[in-house]
Amino acid sequence: RVFGWSEDEFLGSNISIIMTSDVAAEHDQYLENYLKSGIKKMIGTQREVTAQRKDKSTFTCVLGLNQIRNTGLFCGFIRDLTNEKSAQAKLVEGHERMEQILDASFDALFCINERGIIQQVNNASSRVFGWTKEELVGQNIK
Repeated sequence: RVFGWSEDEFLGSNISIIMTSDVAAEHDQYLENYLKSGIKKMIGTQREVTAQRKDKSTFTCVLGLNQIRNTGLFCGFIRDLTNEKSAQAKLVEGHERMEQILDASFDALFCINERGIIQQVNNASSRVFGWTKEELVGQNIK
């Protein structure tokens, strides 16, 4: 199964069946324009788009399109980014939570790298030293 379609349903269908309506209308136009002009706008590239499954639920994916030399055929590549986007959101959430914990401290806290360069500070650091977080980050602790 490919995004809810059986192989029989999917093979031979226009790829626009996995596109949302706003993108589907443009898809065939990209190929037509290329075949008429030889100018590759989307051919040979990848982009992040919203695609849809058979049940019309949507997901973020990377869509690529390339021409197979000397065949007149085009090959589309699609990678579902659902898990990656979810993992990225969890990382951001964890980072934000860590910053909230650091900022809850009454004491100035600094995170430095092995060369003594300040990587992160909390709000108390700004209050104690009178510099903004942005001014402190990147400075050497020495």
